[in-house]
Amino acid sequence: MSYQVSILYLLGSLSVYAVYKVAKLLYDDWTAPIRSLPGPPNPSFIFGNTKQFMEKPDIIREEWIQQYGPTINFKVLFGLNRLFTIDTKALNHVLMNYHVYQKPEAPRHALRDIFGDGVLVVEEEKHKQQRKIMNPAFGTSHIRELTEIFVEKSIELRDVWMREINNPEPNSQVEVLSWLSKMTLDVIGKAGFNYNFDALSGKTNELNQAFSAIFESATSVSLLAIARQFFPSLRFIPSPKDSKIKTSRQTMDRIGTELMKESKADLTNQKTSWTRRDLLSLLIRANLSTDLPAGQRMSDKDVLAQVPTFLVAGHETTSTGTMWALFALSQNLPAQAKLRQEVMSVSTDNPTMDELNALPYLDAVVRETLRVHPPVAASSRQAVHDDFLPFRKPIMDRNGKMIDGVLIKKGQALIIPIKAVNRDKSIWGEDANEFKPERWEKIPEAASMIPGTWGNLMTFLGGPRACIGYRFSLVEMKALLFTLIRAFEFGLAVPSEDIGTKTFIVQRPFLKSNPKAGNQMPLILKPVAQA
Repeated sequence: MSYQVSILYLLGSLSVYAVYKVAKLLYDDWTAPIRSLPGPPNPSFIFGNTKQFMEKPDIIREEWIQQYGPTINFKVLFGLNRLFTIDTKALNHVLMNYHVYQKPEAPRHALRDIFGDGVLVVEEEKHKQQRKIMNPAFGTSHIRELTEIFVEKSIELRDVWMREINNPEPNSQVEVLSWLSKMTLDVIGKAGFNYNFDALSGKTNELNQAFSAIFESATSVSLLAIARQFFPSLRFIPSPKDSKIKTSRQTMDRIGTELMKESKADLTNQKTSWTRRDLLSLLIRANLSTDLPAGQRMSDKDVLAQVPTFLVAGHETTSTGTMWALFALSQNLPAQAKLRQEVMSVSTDNPTMDELNALPYLDAVVRETLRVHPPVAASSRQAVHDDFLPFRKPIMDRNGKMIDGVLIKKGQALIIPIKAVNRDKSIWGEDANEFKPERWEKIPEAASMIPGTWGNLMTFLGGPRACIGYRFSLVEMKALLFTLIRAFEFGLAVPSEDIGTKTFIVQRPFLKSNPKAGNQMPLILKPVAQA
């Protein structure tokens, strides 16, 4: 009887706590100062504006900005308020004050399932510590050395596609997204931690299977998963995907530990201490440096957490970005021809990083792709302290009052709309949604106000938490496009209206005519006649 009473007391306590948390959440939200900001009406108490935003994100975003201005308050589930702004001064304030505006706890919990406590998840001093030790591995001089791997795997992908369209019977249609994903997986395996996935050859291995399983589990959505994210007290309730994630993480941790041991063993051997150039080995070398005080070093657990971080951050984003570049070029054939003429002018199939960076139109194509089609369309932050968010230009609130900023209360969530800033018509002109590499010949003066870390874009974010691997991604994209555009002419295999996008971490395409087939980008490939 006492056991049953204890269970009842526990359930009662949890219920009271849950009611308290919900009541506090709603009270804080209903009294939030951002409620005074202009924004669309709330069509549903349960869903807010979420359905509108999910069904037509780009159209809705444009309509809202045009109607309500650059800084908007809209509703999410249960009428909770969210701040959405393309005001560059406000965004710069958020990105630079990273100790105030941090990743919300709910997505951090979800990301931790995939990454562990890697550099993409941790905050404040721990992030600063990890970033400081990792920075040298992502510097220009090291990316220069890795370019050989990028080019080698690009050529391997080129040859695979050439066989695809010729054997056993000629078939010019190729689903490029899956192949690009395999190529970038091979690259990050070799360049990231000296591991051979051999994904392009069709082989499977433990790490590949574990990564695929954990990523698929983490991207699946269920009511329980949403509830457990927003109400931590419910995380004791088991989920069907928990065991799969746990098993996959154990596999990843075991293989990651083996790779760490190999790197450490090599580093202690004078004959091989400077031969390994993979990111993990450089990270371990920097972490063991005698110049680094013992108290500032990362634990083995923290080093291990960077393995899945490298996998996702250095794999999914680059493959998706390159896929969108090929899609954009298939819709702009003059730009494709102009790029082909430039890359054909290079006398080698194996360019160096400096040779790739010396091609201005290739650079413009990459910049324009990452402007129009950023792999990550948006990010989010949550204030951990009260703060005042300043605006570049005053706006009129719902009460008809002109305001030059708004008070952000502790716990308030806000959106960093990467894609919306990249396509802001007040910066890029009325053709901001169009793919035009030539616009980079004369960059608008207003673009200098965008607080991004690279290229007058928000694609890699900005401030102390900007993407640490952006140089890696840019050179890999250039190597891929250089190799593939020299070998093939690309056309879209379906009407452009049939291409939709779904977002979880990155923006992936699907066919509206066949959504159950999953993410795909079918293109027509035609070999380029070689002179």
